[in-house]
Amino acid sequence: MAIDVSIVVPVYSATVTLKELHKRVAAVMDASGKSFELILIDDRGNPASWGIITSLANEDTRVVGLRLGRNFGQHAATMCGIANARGTCIITMDEDLEHPPEAIPGLIESCNQQQPLVYGVFPKRTHAWYRNISSEIMRWSLKKSFPDMNEAYTSFRAIHKDLAQRLSEFDLSRPYIDGMLSWLTASAGTVTVAHGEREHGESSYTLRKLVSHALNIFITFSSLPLRMASYGGAALASAGFLYLLYVIYERITGNITNPGYASLMSVILFACGIQLVILGMLGEYIGRLMSVTNRRPMYVVQDAIRYETHS
Repeated sequence: MAIDVSIVVPVYSATVTLKELHKRVAAVMDASGKSFELILIDDRGNPASWGIITSLANEDTRVVGLRLGRNFGQHAATMCGIANARGTCIITMDEDLEHPPEAIPGLIESCNQQQPLVYGVFPKRTHAWYRNISSEIMRWSLKKSFPDMNEAYTSFRAIHKDLAQRLSEFDLSRPYIDGMLSWLTASAGTVTVAHGEREHGESSYTLRKLVSHALNIFITFSSLPLRMASYGGAALASAGFLYLLYVIYERITGNITNPGYASLMSVILFACGIQLVILGMLGEYIGRLMSVTNRRPMYVVQDAIRYETHS
């Protein structure tokens, strides 16, 4: 049976919003007259998630439940949902209702084969001020290091099935969907969407996770860290050489009779610190190459609920 729209939602911790999310999605899609499936992927953030997903699937056969073997991350969970989606248009959105389901028809209407990627963009975000600032810094940095990046990216997307099929061909153990989409197409549109208020819980993205996510993006999709390491090493070497010439000159002119131990150790420790940073960057790249070589899976589905009415 053909399905018009697949709505993919990775589920981590906001279990209290799932029933309301299902209710609002069903109301919007029923009003649009389009057939749909709601794919909920349990990314093992809350033990109660799978029970709620199972309950929703029992009540509504249009709900598809996928349970991952462990926590693989939001992008891997979303990729799992996309790989299992059968709609002509695939919507990806968050679980916490900050992405209003009422905006889905606008994304669907703008998504077609000529414009296979549409982002829901927010003129004003309801995140905390530090999240908004960090997001803007991240966008600026990505644009500088990855010029082909679709600048107005969000996790509220509409993807045409032809583009989604090519997206599923990537073999990355730690995916970044917007970077992968930017590699595949420059035909991306936007639809202005009001950013919903988070009514329950807090964001699962801690500072540590945000830093780890940013590091993954830069290492996987940009050579900027290596370039910065090269430029930094060249600058340090140049500064060291100039300082050496200065010391030699001062020694010849008699201004330095006994060079200080403290200054010498400071230079040595600074140079060693730079070297360790560069080695760490190289280690990250080598680690990612090893993951690809070892064919580490992007995700593993442990359980699935899909009723026969979907087939």
